[in-house]
Amino acid sequence: MRIFDRVHRDRWAGAAALLVPPAVAALFLPWRSSLANTDVALLLVVVVVAVAANGHRVAGIVAAASAAVWFDFFWTTPYERFSVTRGTDVQTIVLLLAVGAAVSELAARARRARRTVVYDTAYLAELRSTARLVADQRDPQEVVAHVRAQLVMLLGLRDARFEPGRLLGHPPRLADDGTLSWDGRRWNVEEYGFPDADFALPARSGGRTVGRFMLTPMPGAVPSLAARQVAAMLAAQVGAVLVRDVARPPVAA
Repeated sequence: MRIFDRVHRDRWAGAAALLVPPAVAALFLPWRSSLANTDVALLLVVVVVAVAANGHRVAGIVAAASAAVWFDFFWTTPYERFSVTRGTDVQTIVLLLAVGAAVSELAARARRARRTVVYDTAYLAELRSTARLVADQRDPQEVVAHVRAQLVMLLGLRDARFEPGRLLGHPPRLADDGTLSWDGRRWNVEEYGFPDADFALPARSGGRTVGRFMLTPMPGAVPSLAARQVAAMLAAQVGAVLVRDVARPPVAA
């Protein structure tokens, strides 16, 4: 749902970047004889800032370019022509583009920092919920089921299943540091996304492997390195529970 909302918002931002600047530039045409074109340029800067703050970097730059083009068309002489004859108008157009690019970059960095805080908080909550189950010495199968559901959501998977015991075959493997290897070579998740094959996430504790999660990726899913590292930590929690369960002495009759 979050991905859908972000895509929907970005589409609206792209449409606004193209359509709002000419609408604002044309809105004040009845007062063109009395209104300084620099005042209109300032209003267009506000539009660019609004688009950049609520959309993405490209939308902000497109809004700046659109504002510059339509400022030239409606508010520089000769009017209704894409031609600039005065040096001050050239400076204004250049400033519109520069401000748009700068604001778009600042807005993109602010959104990235905000997403980092939100995601880090969510990751910590996932780890805490699993650690609470482990600390409460809940049934190992309950912990496995809990982590399985977390992995599906965290990594954008189609499915996940747990295979206890000895590991068979050599599927792609997600390591503790969040990197993915396939046939002995590192797979670039950031560039290619997950491979079109099930891959393994081992459950280990104290150097002992007690099973693995087999993960079926969703096409197009590209989870961050931080998300993959959290997934490995969750699998380690399962490993700790299963190792503890094996080592637990039998209850006397």
